[in-house]
Amino acid sequence: MSLSKITTTVGLNIGKIDIGSVRLMFWDLGGQEELQSLWDKYYAESHGVIYVVDSTDEERLEDSWKAFDEMIESEALEGVPVIVLANKQDVQGCLNVDQIKSLFNQSAAKIGRRDCKMQGVSALTGDGVNESIDWIVQCVERNSPWRPPRLKDDSS
Repeated sequence: MSLSKITTTVGLNIGKIDIGSVRLMFWDLGGQEELQSLWDKYYAESHGVIYVVDSTDEERLEDSWKAFDEMIESEALEGVPVIVLANKQDVQGCLNVDQIKSLFNQSAAKIGRRDCKMQGVSALTGDGVNESIDWIVQCVERNSPWRPPRLKDDSS
């Protein structure tokens, strides 16, 4: 598959995977500006946030950061771990993690004391994806006394 055939999420995609005793439910929410107003409907049940940035789209990077900055202010996400994935690191000429981090670090005060990490990944090759999922699972498990995750036996 060529990169030109990979499109952005339009609307909402839902998926789940089981890792140990944890079931991760993924809500892939489209990043289009008109859909961002719906994001907060999902925050109350979130135990972690995986925020994906297109490392090849320098023109929209500031828009992505602004959406992130607004999201991170939500009281419903207070204390919830966040990982920002700098996707498409396999593409020559993409922005590297440090370049993206320098912009997103402007949200540091809003991130507060929660677990937060930025990781370079390639969804196409899988590089960095497993490590990122492992990190978010560890954070969710560590946060369980304050925001209990649902074990896979609790729901389907």
